[in-house]
Amino acid sequence: MCGVVGILSPGQQASPLAALALFALQHRGQESAGVAVADGEQVMVYKDLGLVTQVLDERRLPSLRGEMAISHCRYSTTGSTVWENAGPAFRLGPRRAVAVGHNGNLVNTRQLLELLPGRRGRLHGSTDTELLTALLAEEPAGDLVQTLRSVLPRVSGAYALVVMDEGRIVGVRDPYGFRPLVLGRLAGAAGWMLASETAALDILGADFVREVEPGEMVVLERDGVRSERFAEGRLNLCVFELIYFARPDSYMLGRNLYEVRRRMGEKLAAESPAEADIVVPVPDTGAPAAAGFAERSGLPYREGMVKNRYVGRTFIQPSQQMRQRGVSIKLNPLREVVRGKRLVVVDDSIVRGTTTKQIVSLFRRAGAAEVHLRISSPPIYHPCFYGIDTQIETELIASRSDLDGIRDFVGADSLAYLSIDGVLAAIDLPRERFCFACFDGRYPVPVPYDVAAHKFVLEGDGAAVLALPAASGTATS
Repeated sequence: MCGVVGILSPGQQASPLAALALFALQHRGQESAGVAVADGEQVMVYKDLGLVTQVLDERRLPSLRGEMAISHCRYSTTGSTVWENAGPAFRLGPRRAVAVGHNGNLVNTRQLLELLPGRRGRLHGSTDTELLTALLAEEPAGDLVQTLRSVLPRVSGAYALVVMDEGRIVGVRDPYGFRPLVLGRLAGAAGWMLASETAALDILGADFVREVEPGEMVVLERDGVRSERFAEGRLNLCVFELIYFARPDSYMLGRNLYEVRRRMGEKLAAESPAEADIVVPVPDTGAPAAAGFAERSGLPYREGMVKNRYVGRTFIQPSQQMRQRGVSIKLNPLREVVRGKRLVVVDDSIVRGTTTKQIVSLFRRAGAAEVHLRISSPPIYHPCFYGIDTQIETELIASRSDLDGIRDFVGADSLAYLSIDGVLAAIDLPRERFCFACFDGRYPVPVPYDVAAHKFVLEGDGAAVLALPAASGTATS
């Protein structure tokens, strides 16, 4: 998923602002963090494995001087969790220095590798972002905007980018707008910023201007902001952004995400009511939907678990072992609240099922009489290739089991999911504006992929390349 920020702040240092804004996006990636700064003559990068607070602190930021900066926190979908793969990616080419923060996932990395002189041996890391950065740095076109115009038509997949050279920052959104990117204006200054979510604007007191459009480049320079088109756009925003990934205080497509998720809970209660005593959320992401479920059903809403705020999201941990360890120290049930009660437990999704199984078990051990699980999204049947690390169907419990099988695996007394129609009713926008591929298997961009090693496609030879159908139902290779 990743979080990206771009800051242009004439007259003041940009790196502290880029780091502060990244705090608001920590939920989008917890593997690494970094910042790149430019002073008009050179680009400097500092990055490391760890959280934003661990990497970008007061000891390091003063040395990163310049009026332009981009920052990035990583959630890996291509490449291992190693220092070389931390962002922003950086490359010093014969014509320009380029730093790139990338949210998304490219689906034609094998083909792009063929375009790079010297190919794999010239890459410093093993991510699609590193490959894209190398192509931009090596491109013989003129300035950075011309370079992007030349390279981007050859790129396929999901990308919301902040790209910086010595003198400008360019925000880019792929032609389908899979991943969010917004433009804001810094308060009381001539500065501008780009960010994955509006919550990052809020932390700096910046004014929301608009969302970057699919197929658009927004160029931030000292003399102002300009927009250029590099492709025709057709919005297919990842619906999971509204269901889970983005912060509830962020806005997308004019919708406050807390209200969207609360309405999902209302629709869920209407579709799948339960005989129970109280409604409890799985903290924190299940809380808005649980509130909506309680309001619609007339059941009391109670906090049934306490979350350790110093443990991050278990779903976006890079390995199954880490996800399991995260759950065991992240949540603790409130025994006095749940003992002897019939619970409606509301969560936003079930991906692999292991986290949900542990949560149900925690409630059982705390004395809950019944656990009725309600999920405010549809079952996830298909892998995502546009920025979520679910790239093999066998990882997804819904692709292996029917509803009864999932219920038995997680140990719930009953289980129900919100329908796709229910999701759309809560959002109140047309279906064609979103990507529902993880739910319905209709991929807007054809996805050639290596089943065995897609995530590590730049770290080994891999196996045979297969093909997934496009949304039209046609196959490509």
